[in-house]
Amino acid sequence: MREEISAYKRERILEEAVKLFYERGFSGTTLDDIAGKLGVTKPFIYTHFRSKVELLESICRPTIEMSLGAIAEAAQQPGTASERLFDGIVNFSKVVLQRQANIAVYFREEKHLSAAGLAEINALRKRFDRVLSELLEEGARAGEFKIVDVRVAALAIGGMVSWAYTWYQPEGRLPIDEVGAKLAHFALQMVGGQPVEPSSIPL
Repeated sequence: MREEISAYKRERILEEAVKLFYERGFSGTTLDDIAGKLGVTKPFIYTHFRSKVELLESICRPTIEMSLGAIAEAAQQPGTASERLFDGIVNFSKVVLQRQANIAVYFREEKHLSAAGLAEINALRKRFDRVLSELLEEGARAGEFKIVDVRVAALAIGGMVSWAYTWYQPEGRLPIDEVGAKLAHFALQMVGGQPVEPSSIPL
């Protein structure tokens, strides 16, 4: 029970920090600001995070981890490379769009991460690129994809989905699932693949 309460408190701190970093920026937000939104004092935050930078890293890192998980899980599933790429991009898109504020904070405030925190996140991003590249390479070997440069293709697909946070509107005409499916179809078109239907791999 104690661990659950601690996890809940930590999550509440992160929720308010994301909102304030998104609205005011990292430099424009103090720990006192976050504490004020929570109705607590700054020492309360220090019991869960050693610094504002650590708080920022705890906002940024999980989104990268979840994005990697979406692609890695899809890559390990049965089915053709086209089907797995489609499902991986759908679920990767869901991570990006459901955590829109988190990823916005990451791209805007990356410069404030510690050297160790940045290195850890960059390592996760490289693993993401590697897993996606391997899936594309597999599809190319099987004759499903026509790719001149697998590495560039992986970066282009990853960038296309990641950047969706800048234009996606939660109240817009398309729900997240449909946006994800459209991005997945675009990804298949980019690599010369044939359209497929999603198998809805859950995250």
